[in-house]
Amino acid sequence: MYIFIPPLIPPYSYMALTDILCKTAKPKDKQYKLADSGGMFLLIMPNGARYWRLKYRIAGKEKILALGVYPEVSLKEARDKRDAARKQISSGIDPSLAKKRGKTSDNHKNRKQL
Repeated sequence: MYIFIPPLIPPYSYMALTDILCKTAKPKDKQYKLADSGGMFLLIMPNGARYWRLKYRIAGKEKILALGVYPEVSLKEARDKRDAARKQISSGIDPSLAKKRGKTSDNHKNRKQL
């Protein structure tokens, strides 16, 4: 008689997010995260709002980058934004600072047009 012993699964392992998991996530008393890969997660707020976030480190500091609001930004779009931010990080560019610089240059352009 053989006894099957399943392999141990480390407690930190998780499945990648699916669109169904994102849609069906219910709000709780406190905010919580649904993890995807590469440091990206969906932050579920107590009021039911869902925000895409990317946690990363640059220059020894941990930072969080906002990628958008679900469902306006789909899972695929959020992953594309994550990949673009990861490319910036690997080349030594802080994506949150690059995003801020882009917004300030857009504001200056809009002021000149008025």
